[in-house]
Amino acid sequence: MTTVITASRLITPIEWIESPTVVVEDGYITALRPRSDAEAPAGRLLDFPDLILAPGFIDIHIHGGAGRDAMEASESALAQIERQLVKHGVTAYLPTTVTASQEKTVKALDGLGKLIGPAKKNQGRAAALGIHLEGPFISHEKRGVHPPQDLLAPSPQALERFWQASAGTIRMMTIAPELVGATETIQYARTLGVHSSLGHSNATYQEAQSGIAAGADHATHTFNAMRALDHRDPGILGVVLENDELTADIIADGIHVHPSTLNLFLRAKGADRAILITDAISATDMPDGVYSLGGLEVQVSDGRCEYQSKLAGSVLTLDRAIRNVMTFAGWKLQQAVRLATLNPAQRLGITDQRGLLARGRRADLVVLTPEGQVAHTIIGGEIAN
Repeated sequence: MTTVITASRLITPIEWIESPTVVVEDGYITALRPRSDAEAPAGRLLDFPDLILAPGFIDIHIHGGAGRDAMEASESALAQIERQLVKHGVTAYLPTTVTASQEKTVKALDGLGKLIGPAKKNQGRAAALGIHLEGPFISHEKRGVHPPQDLLAPSPQALERFWQASAGTIRMMTIAPELVGATETIQYARTLGVHSSLGHSNATYQEAQSGIAAGADHATHTFNAMRALDHRDPGILGVVLENDELTADIIADGIHVHPSTLNLFLRAKGADRAILITDAISATDMPDGVYSLGGLEVQVSDGRCEYQSKLAGSVLTLDRAIRNVMTFAGWKLQQAVRLATLNPAQRLGITDQRGLLARGRRADLVVLTPEGQVAHTIIGGEIAN
């Protein structure tokens, strides 16, 4: 069946298109043009007057939501998380692990790998694109709430064990570049097609540079769990903020970083290298209380998630992060949307499918108000929420 989607405007997100017509067949966009350019073909019409179309959002760092944790690694857990994500315009994501015992990590990777690997027909759900391995290859000094007894020295052998357990579905790995074995592990990750992300790190400037030279191409929740920036000792943050080849993500909830710091980050990384993430945990869209983060009992109150008085993830949603960028930094909707669509898709190398509205791409869209509120999410040309 041919589906024709029309709206007031469309963000590709590289450009605005006024009065757009999007033609969808078999879940893919076959035509995208202004309504005035040609008559729309016959088919089912989805019309959203006064609303804006944009690519479906992509969250590359998320631990859970709707009361469920990604490390449960069960069909029911992912189903609830994926339906909750759709409510906030997210159509694709990387379920993210936290440091745990090797046995528990391997079990979670095995379960997630089996759920991610097969071609699933999950109508109305966000798609898990692969796994983000956050820990155990991280710094003791900057571990945050990650259990110290479960941290592991990085090595190609250890990564290979995790890779095999996941059935080759790990797409990103957070790693502290200063650790012994990190360089070799980053180099090996690159041969597997795994993106190494600098994070949970106390690295000096030179150590961070060495990580990039080995193949690291991203940075995890910039500012959080990183050596502080000093004018005589810029450390890892100096590298992350100045390196034009490195993409970097940030938790724009107004809690993990001050709005002014977010503004500085966006000025440093620009519209094409900054990425928004949520680092959301199972408590997202749930009442205040105690929730699990990879087995840790996290207390959630007034938007703060804490374990032993330390921040432990967030209850941020990606649509809220986009609106926060608009509020905190004064960015326009089109600019802010790019940070959750094209930029993460480029980092993952999937712009031929996602992150950009164009002919041949998946018909995964979010329908927004001019203020950035999610009105509808469309997956494969079908309204999902």
